[in-house]
Amino acid sequence: MTQFSIQIGLLLWVLYVPSGQATSYLLPKDGSRLVGYPETHHVEKGEYLEAIAKQYNVGFLALLALNPGVDPYLPEPGRLVRLPRQYLLPKPPHEGIVINLAELRLYYFPAQSAAVTKAGESVSSADKNTRRRVHIFPIGIGRIGRDTPKMDTFISQKRQNPTWTPPQSIRDEYRQTRGVSLPDVVPAGPDNPLGKHALRLGYGHGEYLIHGTNKSFGIGLRVSAGCIRLRPDDIAWLFDAVDVRTPVRIIDTPTKVSLEPDGRVMVEAHRPLSTTPDEAHKRITRTPDPDVLSLFEHFGLSTQRYRAALAVQEGAPIEVASLTSAQQEIWRQIEQQSTSQADTFVPSVNRPGVKK
Repeated sequence: MTQFSIQIGLLLWVLYVPSGQATSYLLPKDGSRLVGYPETHHVEKGEYLEAIAKQYNVGFLALLALNPGVDPYLPEPGRLVRLPRQYLLPKPPHEGIVINLAELRLYYFPAQSAAVTKAGESVSSADKNTRRRVHIFPIGIGRIGRDTPKMDTFISQKRQNPTWTPPQSIRDEYRQTRGVSLPDVVPAGPDNPLGKHALRLGYGHGEYLIHGTNKSFGIGLRVSAGCIRLRPDDIAWLFDAVDVRTPVRIIDTPTKVSLEPDGRVMVEAHRPLSTTPDEAHKRITRTPDPDVLSLFEHFGLSTQRYRAALAVQEGAPIEVASLTSAQQEIWRQIEQQSTSQADTFVPSVNRPGVKK
């Protein structure tokens, strides 16, 4: 192995460290929002995409979006499957838990006082400013008609081995669609869809949870009745890491745009969430941000790559332009005055009962 290869390997090890099941990255210190690296997986005979998604702790739909044309159940042996392991972070503030519904992904930003090493040990006060990390998890969210709402809230309660009290609407749905009569209270155990850990949110009447699951399928999909699901190992890690009152921000941002410190304009575009069953089977286009278009035109730059990123919706960061120092300054000045890319809070109508 060459000295250069050794240096690159050490650099990647420092910047990316698996922490339990969490995919963990050092937060960029230069104002960048880009973390992670493009990765691929060599398909072996008998593998399928859900198993690959679980192996790398990524979402199923995210893996599909990045690999159009690959059979999810019978991928061709020997094929290289692209992995969604590079991300643009949501816009600041980077505090507590940030959930972006459009990308079916949860970001956890521990406070500096809660910074930990890769081994889970506390970081000394001298190192805290340089070792803040972001921990990234794939999630399942509310299906069409039982959408997970956007909110600005906090963790109000931590419950280990929770019981589940299904609301009447869920009990009626189970009876009508599955022929199952749910009890008033589902006890903790292998039949409890909340899994072994639950974090109750302070939004509304406390009906929304971040919780585990007793099923192996559904992470990275819209399958819940409104709550946020994580894989069992992920929620166990997160449960231990967070405290009551940890802030939680749930946003719906299909397109993230970042001007990186080196002048690259990066775009990460996801398919917008369907709002009706009919939309689920159609392609949903994303309108270009008028502020981005006007800036490109002002700088005399082609908008072709930007529009292509919005059309492809592969969910991975794509470089769409490179700006000079003068152009970067103008971009940042205008961005500070614009709210078009902001993660805005839009309150939703509260619904009684506890989702799952």
